[in-house]
Amino acid sequence: MSEICDEASPLQQPRTRAAYRLDASAGHLLRRAHQRYQSLFQECSAGLGVTGPQFATLVRLSELGRATQNHLGRAAAMDSATVQGVVRRLIERGLICTSADPMDRRMRVLTITPEGEALLREAQAAGQRANEALTAALSAEERASLLEMLRRLSEG
Repeated sequence: MSEICDEASPLQQPRTRAAYRLDASAGHLLRRAHQRYQSLFQECSAGLGVTGPQFATLVRLSELGRATQNHLGRAAAMDSATVQGVVRRLIERGLICTSADPMDRRMRVLTITPEGEALLREAQAAGQRANEALTAALSAEERASLLEMLRRLSEG
């Protein structure tokens, strides 16, 4: 990926008025849209005490049924340090539990608890409301197109 950025360094280029426009940058607009979604999610999920990464972890663990912490982190698109902290907090809240894998007693597997499933149902409703608020200005076709384009961008 470094060859993408290997063109002349800004330090090597003569100082001219930049043609780059922040408001026309996909990265900047994606970050702003993400910030808006996070704010909407926090508003819609007020009182649940769940963060975005905790929500993603609960969703993925519910989908998987059971998973190692490493597998769960990959499924939720989190690095190992982030998922470790998220899992620890969810265990402390009684929303997920850990046990030995019956096939390999050295390995620990995670499962969502009934309390975690109950919270997840409320958080999913909040997430749906936040998604609807974020994309309210789009038609159904535009929403579908946006999701497809975001999937393609996130897959690289």
